Amino acid sequence: MKLKSVLLSISFFMFQFVVFAQDITVSGTISDNTGNLLPGASIIVKGTTIGTQTDFDGNFTLADVPTDATLVISYIGYTTQEVPVNGQSTLNITLQEDTQALDEVVVVGYGTQKKADLTGAITTIESEDITKTPAGAPMQSLQGKVAGLQVVTSGAPGAAPTIRVRGIGSYDNNIGDSFDPSTPLYIVDGAFYDDIDFLNNEDIETISVLKDASASAIYGVRAANGVVLIQTKSGKKNQKAQITYDGYQGVQIAQNVVRLSNSEQFATVARESGSDAEAQFIENAIQRYGRSRINPNIPDVNTDWYDLILRHAHIQNHSLGATGGSENSTYSLGLNYFEQEGVLRMKNDFERFNIRGKLNVDLSDRLQAGISTLFSNATRFRPEEAAFASAYSAVPVMPVLDPSKTDAFPRPYANAQDLGYRGPQNPFPLMENTENRDRIRNTLMALDLSYQVIPEKLTFKTAYYHNFETIETRELRFPYFFGTGNAFRENAELIKKNQTFSEQTWDNTLTYNDSFGKHNLTVLGGTAFRDLSFELLEAKGLNFPIGPGIGDEAYFLDLAQTIVDMENNTRVTGDDGRREYFLSYFGRVAYNFDNKYLLYGTFRADGTSKYQEKWGYFPAFGAGWVVSQEPFMQNNGIFDFLKLRASWGELGNANVAASEGDITSEEVLANFGDIPFSGTVTSSDFVALRWERTAETNFGLTARLFDNQLSIESDYYIRDTEDAVIPVSRLLVAGELRQNVGGIRNSGFELALNWNKQVSPDFSYTIGGNIATLKNEVLDLDGQENLLTGGDTAQRSIVGRSINHFFGLEVDGVYQTPEEIQSDPAAVAAINGGRTIEPGDFRYVDHNGDGLIDAQDRVDLGSYLPSYTFGFNLGINYKAFDFSLNVIGQGGHVIANMRRFAIRQTPDPNIDRDFALNRWTGPGSTNSYPSARGIKNSWSNEFLNSFFVEDGDFVRLQNVTLGYTLPQLTGKFAPKIRLYLTAERPLTLFDYNGFSPEVANGRDQQTYPIAGVYTFGMNIKI
Repeated sequence: MKLKSVLLSISFFMFQFVVFAQDITVSGTISDNTGNLLPGASIIVKGTTIGTQTDFDGNFTLADVPTDATLVISYIGYTTQEVPVNGQSTLNITLQEDTQALDEVVVVGYGTQKKADLTGAITTIESEDITKTPAGAPMQSLQGKVAGLQVVTSGAPGAAPTIRVRGIGSYDNNIGDSFDPSTPLYIVDGAFYDDIDFLNNEDIETISVLKDASASAIYGVRAANGVVLIQTKSGKKNQKAQITYDGYQGVQIAQNVVRLSNSEQFATVARESGSDAEAQFIENAIQRYGRSRINPNIPDVNTDWYDLILRHAHIQNHSLGATGGSENSTYSLGLNYFEQEGVLRMKNDFERFNIRGKLNVDLSDRLQAGISTLFSNATRFRPEEAAFASAYSAVPVMPVLDPSKTDAFPRPYANAQDLGYRGPQNPFPLMENTENRDRIRNTLMALDLSYQVIPEKLTFKTAYYHNFETIETRELRFPYFFGTGNAFRENAELIKKNQTFSEQTWDNTLTYNDSFGKHNLTVLGGTAFRDLSFELLEAKGLNFPIGPGIGDEAYFLDLAQTIVDMENNTRVTGDDGRREYFLSYFGRVAYNFDNKYLLYGTFRADGTSKYQEKWGYFPAFGAGWVVSQEPFMQNNGIFDFLKLRASWGELGNANVAASEGDITSEEVLANFGDIPFSGTVTSSDFVALRWERTAETNFGLTARLFDNQLSIESDYYIRDTEDAVIPVSRLLVAGELRQNVGGIRNSGFELALNWNKQVSPDFSYTIGGNIATLKNEVLDLDGQENLLTGGDTAQRSIVGRSINHFFGLEVDGVYQTPEEIQSDPAAVAAINGGRTIEPGDFRYVDHNGDGLIDAQDRVDLGSYLPSYTFGFNLGINYKAFDFSLNVIGQGGHVIANMRRFAIRQTPDPNIDRDFALNRWTGPGSTNSYPSARGIKNSWSNEFLNSFFVEDGDFVRLQNVTLGYTLPQLTGKFAPKIRLYLTAERPLTLFDYNGFSPEVANGRDQQTYPIAGVYTFGMNIKI
């Protein structure tokens, strides 16, 4: 009995120990991957009914949990996650957003739509990817991330990138007009804008690019070049106030700086040029500045002008935001300060301060109201662009300052004319005595009111938007003197411009949603009224007070000695403006049957005061088939979702300049039978224009495979611009008129692939890429043979080729010997005609076979539009570490190196090091580069040729980011802190002999260097 009692006691004790060891209380928090705590998340012990939910602050406590249990956590919009307890009493769990669930609803024109129901081509970029790019322009963050979207970077602080969606459909964009008719339409929270550079990246929740006509047609007359929809951040209902800070500091370093000839290389090329004058200029420099101790044949000066005019520049950004909401309202507030110095060593900076607020309130069960405001105050100091051209041509045998120039002011700038050269060739007088300042203020306001006429079915919404922008420009040009010719500025000049832009929009929409049986229907109808106005006032003053101790207080026109240039009797004041009105009616029907068969249609009628044709009508249609919903695709093991889609639509382009010109009448006298009769002669230069029209057909595929881990988006499109505005020659009358008679086609294929894998709770990765092709083609020039611009540096448009392709002679090598020259009939003919041709000169292809090399032998040298673009991305998350990498590239296009070609016009310039090292020096040395004499021979540079038109292909490591999230601190207000390092554009691989292979119009004359940006940043969330 005693032994039995002991055994029973031991058994009971062991049972109690096991029970005690396996039942614990687990507590913690549930949050999303941005640190937002999630109220109402479900936590259940797997295989049991034991469970709870998180409270308002995202906290939970769960008792009687076995130590070896597994918790199942779920929340709407997030992937359900299973977390082993492993005896832990505290678990802080982060849920990953359910990509498929997020994709279900996307923003479209005047509303939202399930992505599964879309028939158009839309790509959406989330906030996380937008904020990785340290730049003042939000669109810069999309470079390489959207198939079919070309983003051309601008290096100057505060300058916007060039944005093209599926090519160029307007000719006006390429003939020097001040406006850009190929710019897409930007829509921020429903309001229309021409650009969004006033926005702070941190304030943006998503950017969606509507690429095809079906997706864009609801916006009608402004949507021909694509639409970019921006949703700013909002709070969430029943969300505790969340405070966030994001900031970074960094440095910008000019990348791929062109190497120019040093003094030794320059002197060698000068002596080889065969010009006695150029050889003497080197001797003059030796006499003035002394001989080099290393090489007595060159002067004791070796100036690297690019090194002197460039600097490492600072960049910083600081954003503070707050979001939250109650049961009946949501709010979002944001402050931002951004500052960027320019890499050009002068007053060349950009500074912006933003304040943003958004509030949405449920006034009743049916009535909701919203208001959002944004104030942006920016100051931009524009660079002196001529400094880059001057530095490129400046000879290295001259210093920046020459102490012997005692008559120079305000500093003794060196002047190449003192050595015999024909130009001063010193960029510093321009840089140090010029200041171009723009003060840019944007005030944006949006008010909306929504009423559910029939709850959950019929909703009326009215919205008012106002964008008011002012730009105050002040251009200061201080006098200087360091020589005659163009080496002095006699007068102090002050130019002031005040520009005011106002755009008011009033939208009214009625939306009906209903589902009955297997039918799902959405019908929208609405009206929109827009009022655009612009005003400009400018004046120029001469000789205002300058000198030591005199600053901004003297830079006013009333202190200038004159406002009118009396010598030329020309007024230098201006007053301009315009006003335009638009009235639109639009509608949309979206229908699906059984979530398998999709139909979509929109129609918009746009009226305007801008053109003689007052109304335009723009329809669009789309259809889709969700193949994966068919019975034969169920449980196929590969496709989780598969949709085929097709669309067609017509859009308008109201960015084309308005009608212009005039009709003049003149009274004349004519004699008939010696009797005078009076009459009137009328002539017309009036241009009666209408908007360009774009018709687009799109075929697409959307798929998700392998448990939604692989996503595929693919599209093929044909976009035809009809009624394109082109210049047309007039019979018997000089000059040209712009008319709607052209045709342009853009077509291409787009593919985007993304793979997401959650390997374990601690490790996940994403990998993806996109590629897009583009074929740009002129379809119609109204019977004209071609359109030319640029003279002997021509760009040409002809039917069947790309718009404004480069046009010139095709180089077929370099003459090596006199015998080669004598064996070429074209060279012999040129020599007989008085031309000089020597070994080391270019040999050309005689394309028309007439035995001559002339303008008739010019051919297509290539397009500045890339025929393909691509992007690649990689993301890795391991415990507290995150890493991302982006690679971009483009190819199939060319760049005209106008700086190198300018050697034929620039007086005695320096030359790039690439040419100096690779020039022809004798038979067999090279068959690609001319000699030092040949590069300046008119035979080699009379026309643009293939030597000066270079390959523009490039591959760039666009962004590398490494982040680390610090361990979560305890306490009610414990912040979540993430530290990160970013390298933006650290490496670019290309063959082009320039600063950057990104040149918006393909003509590289003085492109601002694009910098690599290296930053250290911090995210704090409370």
